[in-house]
Amino acid sequence: MMDIVSVVGVSLALLELLAIAAAIHALMTARTSQGAIAWAISLVIFPLLTLPFYAIFGRGKLVGYVAARRAGEQEIQHVAALLGAQYAEPMRVGFSDQESSLAAFEGLAKMPFTRCNTTGLLIDGRATFERIFAEIQSATEYVLVQFFIVRDDALGNELRTLLQRKARDGVRVYFLYDAIGSRQLPGRYVSALEKAGVHVEAFRTAHWGRRFQINFRNHRKVVVVDGRAAFVGGHNVGDEYVGLHPQLSPWRDTHVEIRGPAVLATQLAFVEDWYWATHAVPDLIWAPQSVCASDQRVLILPTGPADRLDTCALFFVQAINVSRERVWITSPYFVPDESVISALQLAALRGVDVRIMLPARPDHKLVHLASLSYVDESVRNGVKLYRYEKGFLHQKALLVDDKLAAVGTANLDNRSFRLNFEFTVLVADRNFAAEVADMLEEDFSNCRPIAEDEYASRVLPVRIAARIARLLAPVL
Repeated sequence: MMDIVSVVGVSLALLELLAIAAAIHALMTARTSQGAIAWAISLVIFPLLTLPFYAIFGRGKLVGYVAARRAGEQEIQHVAALLGAQYAEPMRVGFSDQESSLAAFEGLAKMPFTRCNTTGLLIDGRATFERIFAEIQSATEYVLVQFFIVRDDALGNELRTLLQRKARDGVRVYFLYDAIGSRQLPGRYVSALEKAGVHVEAFRTAHWGRRFQINFRNHRKVVVVDGRAAFVGGHNVGDEYVGLHPQLSPWRDTHVEIRGPAVLATQLAFVEDWYWATHAVPDLIWAPQSVCASDQRVLILPTGPADRLDTCALFFVQAINVSRERVWITSPYFVPDESVISALQLAALRGVDVRIMLPARPDHKLVHLASLSYVDESVRNGVKLYRYEKGFLHQKALLVDDKLAAVGTANLDNRSFRLNFEFTVLVADRNFAAEVADMLEEDFSNCRPIAEDEYASRVLPVRIAARIARLLAPVL
């Protein structure tokens, strides 16, 4: 009996020591003080419960991605240098004194705004994929395809059949999907692509030494064709994205089509992700194909947990801070950090029309609960929140005044800010901003305002659950 007690006692002591070591690791590596404190307290007080979660969710940065990029530095940096010499400088945009704040976005992207681009909004899911499929069909050299979610359903099989056909025709096809987001994708889907000659890889972060890690998902949705056209936005490959989900339809999402030099920056981001997965750099076209008939200024901003700074969060803070008349944001999730909340509040206090559009029908209950706790402190300080009621809202768009707009993959939550690889297309162009404004005006007409008491009026158990869910914001 004493031996059993001794074994249990020693085991508990070792568990506590391991938890203390993990707590120290959290304090030293967590990207926010709130996250560090939450992990440290939970690990020390509830080691048995918290240690498994820390093993899965506890890393703050994906150092291995940077190491992989450095390992291939000669190849990737050669491409980057080529872009800098032949594309970045000749196509670089000059800014007036009134536009000097845009330089901060270039600092975050480590790439410049370029001129001689054209962009187009793609709103309806079916129309979006018709454009993507038509462009893939016209490919003569290569196709780059990257999605967070790929499903083995009608839309997924339509994409698979098209990629198989292009590969058999001699077009090089590179297909990258996220291993966690597409965890239900069956092996037969991948095998069918590979048999046709498609280069297929999964983006995984659970390599040896972090085999239980499921953070750092690649949430990007990118298609590039022959270095001349690119597509970026919120649509994944699944029937729900074309309005076939039984509960969440119609699905409201937005993509953007790009032509011009900005396509090459999009392509470079894909190459870095592909190198992480394969340790190989595909042979691609890097000559800029300008569209000077439309002189739109475009910045490509890939962000992720391998960045030295919290690039995605800083992008939102800067975009909000430069607003003078309006800042409208749409996101399916609203779990911001304190810096973004403060920026939104300050913008509202200086008279900016601050609007955030959220879904009325949630697809993730826990995230929806957490977002409830942010309602009162936002609305009572002048931030206007809306619930989109015409289906499920999944789009990620931003509009600043009448001259700056963005479409991409990033949500207004900590996972996009710090844990996911995301992609944003930022356009400094009044015509594009006007298109986005018209699109959002139509969306707001299908919304209801969120009252300040939406959280306070809920029953006590819901309010408590919302506060508990908010504590989990660093990993939601």
